[in-house]
Amino acid sequence: MADILIKDGYIITMDAQRRILERGSVAIEGDKITAVGKDVQERADTVIDVRGKAVLPGLINAHTHLSMTLLRGVADDMPLMEWLETKIWPIEKNLTAQDSYLGALLGCLEMIKSGTTCFADQYFFMQDVARAVEEAGLRAMLSYGIIEMDDPKRRESELRAGEKLVKTCQGAAGGRIQTMFGPHAAYTCSPECLIQVKELAKKYKVGIHTHISETQDEVDKITKKYGKRPVEHLDSIGFLGPEVLVAHCIWLTEKEIAVIRKQGVKPVHNPVSNMKTASGVAPVPEMLAAGIPVALGTDGAASNNSLDMFSEMKFAALLSKAHKLDPTALPAQVVLEMATINGAIALGLQDKIGSLEVGKKADIVMVDMKKPHLAPLHNVISHLVYSAVGGDVDTVVVDGKVLMRERRVLTLDEVKVLEETQKAADDLLARREAAK
Repeated sequence: MADILIKDGYIITMDAQRRILERGSVAIEGDKITAVGKDVQERADTVIDVRGKAVLPGLINAHTHLSMTLLRGVADDMPLMEWLETKIWPIEKNLTAQDSYLGALLGCLEMIKSGTTCFADQYFFMQDVARAVEEAGLRAMLSYGIIEMDDPKRRESELRAGEKLVKTCQGAAGGRIQTMFGPHAAYTCSPECLIQVKELAKKYKVGIHTHISETQDEVDKITKKYGKRPVEHLDSIGFLGPEVLVAHCIWLTEKEIAVIRKQGVKPVHNPVSNMKTASGVAPVPEMLAAGIPVALGTDGAASNNSLDMFSEMKFAALLSKAHKLDPTALPAQVVLEMATINGAIALGLQDKIGSLEVGKKADIVMVDMKKPHLAPLHNVISHLVYSAVGGDVDTVVVDGKVLMRERRVLTLDEVKVLEETQKAADDLLARREAAK
């Protein structure tokens, strides 16, 4: 007997055959999927009738800075480095552990309500972020953002902070929380720092989460300092590898794309953030054509300003089409792959999540297709990518547990989270003003 039976919906499996089952069902026992098909006869303690709904793997936000929800809307319409140096970093100097916890709770709430079940995060006070993730019930890959700016003393303390997160949080929340090392970027971390990160990641058998080639200015700085472009520089010091998750990857040459493919590096496309900061357009079609499984992420809510992966999918598809003047540049099916199975591959979790298959973790979202903007229904994949929004998500299951049912979040007090985060954000900005 199953614990949960999700019955009679459009099942978007994202398996190797990319099967779509019209009026199919999914059975769950414990934290795993035990049956997927049209003739699932299981009895279950809980039956979720999903007629008129699409059932798909939980979306995977492969790059974000969760607690930056507190900074949503405080600094817009600015170039990236000006935005960081004059607005974001000065505010973050006043950030507390409690701020990060509350910002993470708000981010978890937003992600649950918009169909994201797993995310990769890089920020500060990450043990407190882990606490929020555990309470919310989501799955996460967490890393402490290491910024050492060529300072040996700071390097030592930053590496210790990253190592502490790995030691204390790896495998937490019943395995839902995994960790990585998070050197911010090649322009904020010295080669010595990056080499030590690589060694620590190998020691603890975890991945690495970083930023690369986000702006032309970054490329110019790295080239001037090291005589090589960012990907070439990182490759020359032995930093790159299949365990390395790299956000943005905008300013890449053909040679750098070849290096990324050869080294098995996992790129993450962040189209909305990249457009908002006018950083550029990542060569996603070229990377995909090279056989690189590009994933998708929102970046932080301060530069997006949303964590809605449905919106991210649409923007990803449209941006490449407009940039290439080619409507076939990034089809809906491929974008959905980026947000599901490619995200799982990027995080090294492809055997556990990213598709609806027997034996995989029960991370599942159900989308209400009975909406004016989703009718009539001709092509369910098209509707999910081009027409759906996060608010269409009806029910969310992670690790076999229902986190949201019929739009009501069961793991968090939504009103309380909204009230507390507003106060925390106001207090944070007041502290920044007082510190000027």
